[in-house]
Amino acid sequence: MRSSVRFVGLIMMCVCSLLQAGNFALLGGTVKDVALFEPGEEITFLLRILEDDVAVAGKKITWTLSFDGGGEEKGEGIAGADGLEIVTSMDHPGFIRLQAKAFDEDGTPLQGLVSSWGKMKTDDIYFDGGAGVSPEMLRPIEEPEDFDEFWEGMRAKLAAVPMVVDRVELESQDPQVKIYAVTITCAGAMPVTGYLTIPADAKPGSLKAVCSFHGYGVNKHKAPTKGRHDEISFNINAHGMTLGESDEYYAEFKKKTSGYAFNKQENSDPETAYFHDMSLRVMRALEFVKSLPEWNGRDLESNGGSQGGLQGLWGAGIDPDVTSCNNWSPWCCDLGGVEVGRMKGWRPEYSEALAYYDPVYHVKRTQAKIHLIANLGDYTCPPSGVWIVYNQVPHDRKSMEVKQGCTHSYTMDPYMSFTVSPEGITKVGIKEK
Repeated sequence: MRSSVRFVGLIMMCVCSLLQAGNFALLGGTVKDVALFEPGEEITFLLRILEDDVAVAGKKITWTLSFDGGGEEKGEGIAGADGLEIVTSMDHPGFIRLQAKAFDEDGTPLQGLVSSWGKMKTDDIYFDGGAGVSPEMLRPIEEPEDFDEFWEGMRAKLAAVPMVVDRVELESQDPQVKIYAVTITCAGAMPVTGYLTIPADAKPGSLKAVCSFHGYGVNKHKAPTKGRHDEISFNINAHGMTLGESDEYYAEFKKKTSGYAFNKQENSDPETAYFHDMSLRVMRALEFVKSLPEWNGRDLESNGGSQGGLQGLWGAGIDPDVTSCNNWSPWCCDLGGVEVGRMKGWRPEYSEALAYYDPVYHVKRTQAKIHLIANLGDYTCPPSGVWIVYNQVPHDRKSMEVKQGCTHSYTMDPYMSFTVSPEGITKVGIKEK
């Protein structure tokens, strides 16, 4: 891999302003709309600095390229009116990550409105994105030989605990929707807890059911005030926390579970890993919604994002009744990729025990329709892992939106997006957040 810099457009070197005049943004991507390349092919990234939505020249950009398979390159350059080009390549399948920052003439970081988890704040601007090199060729390392036997044992554990449901109706702002706080017995240390909404006039066998799962963290699980009129919706937290407790209860729960799922000793055995009980709760949640008389017996969704996407994919792989799975940036995909040099991301250290919970193996066993979102700058949930999940789905009812310049929490505005499916690449275009 060899990288170089090209200065694009005339650099207008005027008298330097001592103060930043406006709202800056750093936009980037590959010159080619679809950021997919062949091994050895030249890859050109273009970075542009905007001030109040107008391209500006004369600002410094520093950048870092990181490569699956190892290696890192750094550089800097002065952006022209049309931006700064960075040219590189990689000779094997995987992903390249480009991180960049922008500075004024005196070395002060440029600032602008930055979107984080949907909220805008003024901060240093940056770009975090990348490109894929033959990602359709990526595969996980070998799964545990007794993978199926392990999950048969998990089903047996769950079956040994009768499903006892405590369902308390709550106030609803919509008379057409009933809301319930639900607690369900489960194998493991904690029950399933979550909120259920059902249309008030639903007839038996008339509705699809949707289970949705939470991302990483421990926060008070707040009850909804309304719900959909066309489906059963069951939203569960990842921990089995008691619902409706005081703020002190949740603060203490958060303290006790600080750093959960990252304990190396626990993760040395699939029976003691934090994911053990969490996955049992996913299985029981799906079992519960299937027991409701309003379920139509056909349509069952298992959805979430980040850690919720991890759980959603477990559901799709473990429960053959799941028919659809819609997940953005699912967590802990391809944990074993670090063993072959892929960039790690923010997640537990790989262990053979955690492989039983890696969704790249679960989706091999699903017939559910799968839709994924992969962000090329997301190194909480690296795009390589999400793409491997896509590759592992054993049928054609699958699709994946790929977003440029977007991280786990940050959305570049606007961003380039395209959708991958067995039919090819479609929906190529620029989107606003």
